[in-house]
Amino acid sequence: MSRVVFTRAEVLRVAGGAAAGCLLATAAGAEQSGEKSRMQTRVIPSSGEKLPVIGLGTWQTFDVGSDATARRQLTQVLATLFDAGGSVIDSSPMYGTSEDVAGSLVADMGVRSKAFLATKVWTRRRDAGVQQINRSMQLLRADKLDLLQVHNLLDWRIHLATLRDLKHRGRIRYLGVTHYTSSAYRELEAVMREQQLDFIQVNYSADDRAAEQRILPLAAERGMAVLINLPFGGGGLLRRLRSKPLPAWAAEIGCNSWAQILLKFVLGHPAVTCVIPGTANPDHMRDNAAAGTGPFLDEAARRRIVAELG
Repeated sequence: MSRVVFTRAEVLRVAGGAAAGCLLATAAGAEQSGEKSRMQTRVIPSSGEKLPVIGLGTWQTFDVGSDATARRQLTQVLATLFDAGGSVIDSSPMYGTSEDVAGSLVADMGVRSKAFLATKVWTRRRDAGVQQINRSMQLLRADKLDLLQVHNLLDWRIHLATLRDLKHRGRIRYLGVTHYTSSAYRELEAVMREQQLDFIQVNYSADDRAAEQRILPLAAERGMAVLINLPFGGGGLLRRLRSKPLPAWAAEIGCNSWAQILLKFVLGHPAVTCVIPGTANPDHMRDNAAAGTGPFLDEAARRRIVAELG
């Protein structure tokens, strides 16, 4: 998951003038068509359930412990996610206090029915994995998890057996595996071919398109839903774009920020089910969620985005 901790405020400010024009054009189009902006969904192949296409990662952003001020802000982030029609909240035991913070906030808000809670097992050996999973359920205040994943393929064969048993017993709804770097794609592909998975989670962005070659097509072929981490290239893309005005064609694809353009690029791939950028800022959450509205991009529009990035 992303190791970036900077905010997006400067990027949004720089885009200001062009962004305002795009927003007005988009709003006018929506008013003329009489359509209400609503987050798109995509189907989870193994069940047919529809999942909102923009979710929320919790790496670093939710690792705030008992900090009351930070927790209040994260409550606003979650409220913004749900108000926009999103549901996926992805965490891990690797993420410090993130599971506990996310679980307690969801419980305090009384929104468990709106949340698609996903976490991971990240340890070696079966017994340690079972203990960690039980602890994650306690921290997330959930007797049943929506998705449990083997984090970074660590001891995947042992843990997938545990996950299948949990799914059979009704403790989890879906199972999967994750990674965040293309150096692991050979092993990931082997696991995907050998095992029947509900989900994979993988890195993919407009400047890191290695997943397009084999992983995303294989997920579609094998009927696996795909969560995308690092959609901003670990934050590097937004740093590069902070001084670059939005292109004139941004309005044509309904975008008023670079973040929305980058998220729409990822969602333009038909194998992608949901993107999970992390944030602790309600405004950024709102901005991210807006990328999930309107039509998906065709390949020509995606190529234009890649060309714009140089």
